[in-house]
Amino acid sequence: MKKLFAVMLVLGSLYARADEGMWLPHLLGQQRYANMKAKGLKLTAEQLYSINKPSVKDAIVIFGGGCTGEIVSAEGLVFTNHHCGYGAISGASTVEHNYLRDGFYAKTKADEIPAPGLSVTFLVKIDDVTAQVMDSMKQYTPWDRWAVSRDSVLARIARKATEGSGYTGRVYSMFRDNQFLLYTFETFRDVRLVGTPPESVGKFGGDTDNWEWPRHTGDFSIFRIYMGADGKPSDYKKENVPYKAKYFLPISLKGVKEGDFSMIFGYPGGTNRYETSFGVKMATEVRNPSFVYMRDIRLKAMWAEMRKSEANKLQQANAYAGLANYWKFYDGETKQLRKYDVYGTKQKQEAALSAWAKQNNKAEYAGLSNDFSHAYDAWMPFEKGRVYYEEGLAGSGPRYASGPLLYRFAGRLERIERMLVRTGESQASLRRDLEALTKDRTTLLTTLNRLSEQAMMAQVLKAYYTDIPADQQPTQLYANIKRSFGDLKDDATYKAYIGSVFANTMILDDAKWNAFVANPDGSVLQNDPAYALNKAFRENWMRVKPQYDMFNTRLAELSHLYLKGSLEMNKGKALYPDANSSMRTSYGKVASYRPRDGVRYDYVTTASGILDKYKPGDPEFDLPASQVEMLRKKDFGPYSDAQRGDLVVCYITTDDITGGNSGSPVLNANGELIGLAFDGNYEALSHKINFDKDMCRTICVDIRYVLWCVDKLGGAQNIIKELKIVK
Repeated sequence: MKKLFAVMLVLGSLYARADEGMWLPHLLGQQRYANMKAKGLKLTAEQLYSINKPSVKDAIVIFGGGCTGEIVSAEGLVFTNHHCGYGAISGASTVEHNYLRDGFYAKTKADEIPAPGLSVTFLVKIDDVTAQVMDSMKQYTPWDRWAVSRDSVLARIARKATEGSGYTGRVYSMFRDNQFLLYTFETFRDVRLVGTPPESVGKFGGDTDNWEWPRHTGDFSIFRIYMGADGKPSDYKKENVPYKAKYFLPISLKGVKEGDFSMIFGYPGGTNRYETSFGVKMATEVRNPSFVYMRDIRLKAMWAEMRKSEANKLQQANAYAGLANYWKFYDGETKQLRKYDVYGTKQKQEAALSAWAKQNNKAEYAGLSNDFSHAYDAWMPFEKGRVYYEEGLAGSGPRYASGPLLYRFAGRLERIERMLVRTGESQASLRRDLEALTKDRTTLLTTLNRLSEQAMMAQVLKAYYTDIPADQQPTQLYANIKRSFGDLKDDATYKAYIGSVFANTMILDDAKWNAFVANPDGSVLQNDPAYALNKAFRENWMRVKPQYDMFNTRLAELSHLYLKGSLEMNKGKALYPDANSSMRTSYGKVASYRPRDGVRYDYVTTASGILDKYKPGDPEFDLPASQVEMLRKKDFGPYSDAQRGDLVVCYITTDDITGGNSGSPVLNANGELIGLAFDGNYEALSHKINFDKDMCRTICVDIRYVLWCVDKLGGAQNIIKELKIVK
């Protein structure tokens, strides 16, 4: 620990300024902690993070697979964002009991709704294992073997460290494999839905307001953690008991004012602040536009069916919300990267490193720019095809990318084909796999919207033919489509082909599927049109994948050296590692900003603004009638803001966050909960790569609005009574 602390003090950030930084909470260092104190923090460092005493870190959880939540009661009550709980809320909803539309609040613990598959994870401790990793990796040289073997080595270290403890471990790479930290976790698997506002509140503003300020969204939901009677994690059991919190956050009703200290704890998913100019160029010219185009196709196809009925909307709501979120993000990121010439900024940083390396005889860093250039030049012609494949079909791209459901299910049959064509394969294994697929097929038939998926797949296939070079296409597939369905330039050709796939695949035909399961036959599977489509694109990608793997390995090696050299060049300055889903804290202040000449955005929004945006019947700006009535009467109770005589809905801070921080607690100087972080602002959507000290803002829902919705709108005083409220 002492060694790691010393490293953190001497390493230097190339870009740290203002409130930039997602800091490791256990390694703030005296300089960083002193800066926090100077800005208003009243807590000690040990109150923020301790492995010996209850501290703030014990109230912060990984919520599900990609959000943050916080413990707010002694009995394991969790606050997070509405969009983080969206899957559980939609999963619990039916047409008869539509909790997305109507909201829900459990009046007793017996009314709380199980959320199958949802978990929350606590951080137990962090250990430096850099020396252990480096020692284990000595046998793997050169770098390509090192890179291939690294993940298995990290997993082995984590597994050995937590074996028999009931905990799990993960070794995080920091500073591009220049440092390694072991995080020990405890995961609870019985999580139940306690409360949610109507979707019209939780998603007020919809896609129009997404990533925008001013904002008026009540983006929150409430869950509870349950454990076994022995105090340990357990799968869902009716007799499980509420989690006994080691630490929970008190809640402040004091409100915020301009300049107030703010602090955010959470699990930011990923940044790339040390990206090179070459990566910025590929993002702005190829990757992001291709990503946005593929998602645009899918979103339009889904929305065309969702707007037809409530059942259709529930069927696709969760997938649509996730797709839309990052569609707008990557569109905005491209625009901001270009607007602020981040490409040029990165070029200057690279030139500075090169000049320093030459002056100081650091040969391993001097030629990095040329090496990066060669690596990107070799891969760039294939990047669009990769994004089209992963985003349009396979569903293995960035967060929330699901891919067309039929296509993905068909891909799972690859294992069945291997079993059928290989000699000596265990029949018991084959039978188990077919039984599992049959069970999952039932879910597929329930969740699949055929019309929207047919529309999106037809458009994706045409786009792949039109936009991707012929030598990167599954040419035999397109030749077969042309021969049987018509001109490859015609939309009708692809509609007819995909329509035939859906009409004839055994995956969507009970009789054909049952016959295949009863008598599995390799030729029947190979001739299935959905499986043939999947196989054609999968094998086509496998021709390209070795080049992609080579590019990534080379990029990892060069990035490791680039950051290593940058750290040497900039010793003595404060550093934070890129976000990588490990616990971080950021801090700043409540602050307005000026997005453009002549315009100033206030730091809060109020209920008056909700009424200004309210549009009866509009899918994005409608509201429950009861809420409209209470807002017009100014029935705010103890949640009214004394200074404004209104109900504050949202506010903004200068804290540095990114995806994964959704649901993170926003704390005041005393460590009291004052809001939930849920978004960033459009003017700073380049924040994953480039932090803008003037424009970056975190959008937070005010905790008083959350409590007003629970108390006044939801009538759930039982939840309010469970909280520790500071007035």
